[in-house]
Amino acid sequence: MKNLIILTLTLGLFYAAATPALAQEQSTQQATQQPTAEEQEKEKAEREKNAFRLLDQVIDEGQSLRLTENRVRVQIGAADMLWDRNQGRARSLFTMAGEGVAELGRNSSSQTTNSRRPGEAAFVDRRVFQVRQELVLAAARHDAQLAYQLLASTKPPAPAQTTPTDPRGNRQPAFNEDTLEQALLSRISALDPKLAAQNAEQMMEKGQFPRSMNEIINQLYKQDPDAAAKLADKTVKRIQSSNLLSNNDAISLAQSLVVAGPRVPTSTTTTTTPATSGPTRLAVLDQSLYTELLTTFVDTALKVTPPAQNNQRGTATATPGAPRGRAAPTIVATPQNNGPTPAQMEQMNARRLFASMPALLPTIDALLPGKSATVRQKMTEMGMNIPQQGQTFAANGTMTADDYIRVASTAPQQVQPRLYQQAAFKALEEGNTDRARQIANDYVPANMRENVMRRIEMRELSKKTGPSGFEEIRQIVNRLQTDNEKVNMLVETANAAKPSNPKLAGQLLEEAKQIVNHRAANYEQFDQQLRVASAFATVDSARSFEILDPAISQINELLSAAQILNGFEINMFRDGEMALQGGNGLTATISRFGEELAQLARVDFERSDTLAGRFQLAESRIMTRMAIVRGLLNNSRAQTFTGPNINALRGANVVRPE
Repeated sequence: MKNLIILTLTLGLFYAAATPALAQEQSTQQATQQPTAEEQEKEKAEREKNAFRLLDQVIDEGQSLRLTENRVRVQIGAADMLWDRNQGRARSLFTMAGEGVAELGRNSSSQTTNSRRPGEAAFVDRRVFQVRQELVLAAARHDAQLAYQLLASTKPPAPAQTTPTDPRGNRQPAFNEDTLEQALLSRISALDPKLAAQNAEQMMEKGQFPRSMNEIINQLYKQDPDAAAKLADKTVKRIQSSNLLSNNDAISLAQSLVVAGPRVPTSTTTTTTPATSGPTRLAVLDQSLYTELLTTFVDTALKVTPPAQNNQRGTATATPGAPRGRAAPTIVATPQNNGPTPAQMEQMNARRLFASMPALLPTIDALLPGKSATVRQKMTEMGMNIPQQGQTFAANGTMTADDYIRVASTAPQQVQPRLYQQAAFKALEEGNTDRARQIANDYVPANMRENVMRRIEMRELSKKTGPSGFEEIRQIVNRLQTDNEKVNMLVETANAAKPSNPKLAGQLLEEAKQIVNHRAANYEQFDQQLRVASAFATVDSARSFEILDPAISQINELLSAAQILNGFEINMFRDGEMALQGGNGLTATISRFGEELAQLARVDFERSDTLAGRFQLAESRIMTRMAIVRGLLNNSRAQTFTGPNINALRGANVVRPE
């Protein structure tokens, strides 16, 4: 019996010790086990169910909003996200939004007519134009004909006020039909390229030059190559027949076509024509047509003359983007000089064209060898650096560390240190710490080297296991001067450590959480809290919620104070309601909170929705819940409340939020 008792106790102790280890092993297996395709589909279906249920709630709550533009923005965003699921309801919401925009236009017309406050008319016009733009471009993602119907039905009774030209004659962003039509044309080019091509031709007949023509021709090639070739030919002929030096829109279109290079036929795998450097662009002209336009472009640019050296002080300033080496004079209006003459305007535009020559030299050498020497001679006269043969660079987004170094070697001395620092950071981003250290030692000035070396050291420490790595990182972070620097370094190192060392990542984020675990005293500290919460989202979502919860309480207090101060120190509210797109720090912060809750909703929908519901103002709840819906549907294209999501429009002159 005694032996049996001892055996029972031994087995009990064994199982007691083994159970936690077994549970931990099972937990680890569950964490690392990838969900099956069926499980993923179930998760997606559940997310969509939650998203559309929440969207219905937002639509209902949005009807109680007093500001027409707020109700319209809710309708636009909801229609955008509902289109694939319930097109009929989405169309109805777009139509309701169109009626609201038309009402805004009518009201603003009478309001601006009776306004006596300086600048108020332009501000109201801008606000109405912006929401109209959001409506038309959102509809254009789904139905081109609907978008044009809304464009027509929401046109204001009188032409919207435009911003005057600047002293150089360049148009500023204008609240006019041309601006919106150009943006709409770009948006529908992928959806209905034939309709876009038809409308583009009509614009050219009226003397306009659609800035999205590259996109339209490129999309048309996919549907109807013959029609695309004819449109390309018409476009080049129209540019050649214009006075290129006096037409800014023609210059912009010509530059986009020329810098893109000649089109490579789809049946050809290689080409002898060198591609120009710079960002990836849409090459849509075949080589013969491209050569025609390039000839016109170069001949026009060669009309440039070196700037006079005896400009009177105060009447000339350096033109942004002018050839490096000499400042191209800009004629500024004075009491004695009412602005640039036509001849001076043509010289400014010639300099604008000629600024493209360094990037085009390889193409000129290949297709127009007879003009190469003339172009190089003119570049010398203009004080421009001539790139060495083969010296081409990728766009900033795709540049390698070596690209940055080559760019820096010919860049002006004052910008070289920053480029070399970027080269080191790029090598670090590429995972090559040895290369980053070499660049820092060989090129980066001593006063900037310490920051680079610190980041290299932190990246290497992020790969170390055991307590020593964490302690070393803490010591480095504690030597930094500001909380912002410390949070940045901890979050950056934690993100680098997540794949290979998740335990260290969690420790570093806990350290960052201690820094931000207090009431924010400014927007920068709100931003720090959000960065830490965002970094925690994929490590420990509970920690993210712990950071966001008290911050939302503080935002409620700030909104209450803003209501009291409205009209005195700040102007966030109209008719007692906060504009969903306000262009101020507090509205932007609420939008950021919505983005973080959207990220967390994919892990814990109920808690995210509950937290969004803690915003006291309906406007704030709507903003954050719409963000959650977008996140659950993975719909980054849908309308946001921080500005129209139209960054993808190439070359479209679109009004941005204030």
